[in-house]
Amino acid sequence: MRVFKMEKGNLVPFLRSLEEFGEVWGPVKKGNSFVYAHEDPEKFDLSAIRTLIPAKKFFLPKVATILKFKNGAWTDNRECKKRVIFGLHPCDLHALNIYHEFYTRIYEDPYYTSNREATLIIGLSCLPDDNCFCNLTDTSTIEEGFDLFFTELDDKFLVWVGSPRGDEVLAKRKDMVEDITQNDIKEYIEWRKKREKMFKVDLSFTGLPEIVSASYDSDIWDKMGAACLSCGTCTMVCPSCTCFDVEDEYDIRNDELNRKRKWYSCFFREYSMVAGGHNFREARAERLRLWYTHKLVGFMSEYGEPACVGCGRCVVSCPVGINVLSVVRALTGEKNDAFWAKTEVKQL
Repeated sequence: MRVFKMEKGNLVPFLRSLEEFGEVWGPVKKGNSFVYAHEDPEKFDLSAIRTLIPAKKFFLPKVATILKFKNGAWTDNRECKKRVIFGLHPCDLHALNIYHEFYTRIYEDPYYTSNREATLIIGLSCLPDDNCFCNLTDTSTIEEGFDLFFTELDDKFLVWVGSPRGDEVLAKRKDMVEDITQNDIKEYIEWRKKREKMFKVDLSFTGLPEIVSASYDSDIWDKMGAACLSCGTCTMVCPSCTCFDVEDEYDIRNDELNRKRKWYSCFFREYSMVAGGHNFREARAERLRLWYTHKLVGFMSEYGEPACVGCGRCVVSCPVGINVLSVVRALTGEKNDAFWAKTEVKQL
């Protein structure tokens, strides 16, 4: 992998120049959170740890019309824009790799692949906060799945080239980068050591698939189910969740039928409802167990890695403290300060 360096003063002009490829999106502050926005790169906040909604929204939007039916015929309706997405951290890039594997491995999803091919992906290094645990999921570093990756050092960026398209982008902007030196490498190694020491979550994920499988009948799931709101927030903010629903909507004004694809959640009661009104996951505890078994066991057996990348979004988003960390602590007998672990709530 080729590596260059860029002076920090060149970053904004570099990103502005990429508008010739497509819309340039990056992390900006919105209230108490960060979101991806199409703004001038001067407004991008490089200190953002995690965006509220992950980058998966660019590849399969929350709501998208995929087919239209009019005058007796269906027509494809791919809503695809050329974009540059800047600021994806290693854990988010790992999640996109999971997304890519899921939507291309057996049956290629044309809506996903169209958006992926139209997107230039530029990663950015980060320093963890108290809720990051990507070091436990082996997703704190990244080697593939990006076109360019920027590692921020004191007065410069190291720019890693991850694809032919990324190489082409830099080739057209040779005046903005230069070759690295041995001192740059040493500085990068010291930065890596400093970053590793900043992770604060003390928890072992060793043997977790076996532990989760062995805990299938544990009453811990019932306790969590009693507190769970079935709001689906965890699945919406999870960068590797893939569930969707398809609905047909009739547009009476234009006399046409629109088939829409929408994000959905396995935590919703209706998700497992089938004909006749039968629901084979009626209880919230059953839906919780399904999700965590899928994330930490099922995906591992199918793809060789868990579907959790340690980004911490579920940790900061769940209003009752049900997240990967609190669940793992409960299943492994660790001290657990989560709301649901300390409160007895009658199961509805």
